Amino acid sequence: MKTSFLAIVLCSALGLLGLSGGARADTIRRYDCSTDGVDREPMGDRDEHVIISLQYTCHLADGPLRDATITAISVSELDGQKGTSLASLDIHHAIDGFAVGQLLEGIAFLVMRDKRPLGIAASGKMVFKFASGSLAALSGKAVNFTTKPAGFGRFEMEFSDWPEAAQPK
Repeated sequence: MKTSFLAIVLCSALGLLGLSGGARADTIRRYDCSTDGVDREPMGDRDEHVIISLQYTCHLADGPLRDATITAISVSELDGQKGTSLASLDIHHAIDGFAVGQLLEGIAFLVMRDKRPLGIAASGKMVFKFASGSLAALSGKAVNFTTKPAGFGRFEMEFSDWPEAAQPK
């Protein structure tokens, strides 16, 4: 049970990873995310070494484009309290806009409180392989992002270095 909980929490965060970077306040975009499904495959070589597939959905947390969403799938390796993202594909929807992001790299660490897992803090980098409409400015751009736990099956994600042309007006 402990391993399953840790796996769910880790994958919640691993799906959306990014390297922390200094960014101006107007180039940050924050999302509230929830886990839609988790598949866990033990590797069999040692305890707590698993491959996890996570499906999740995110909604823009603030700003005028509250209808902006992300649907995504992520595949990660969990080895104890540390994780590495193997692949992730994010589909960003906004009013009159669409973009597809692909994870470039990512890591995560288990956050503990009172000897209990609280969630995962994660970081990584992704690139937009395609973007159109109101999100066209994202095409070919790389962004950094971070995640932090926000309760069981939930996490917050922040993108930094978000192109100003793709910011909500």
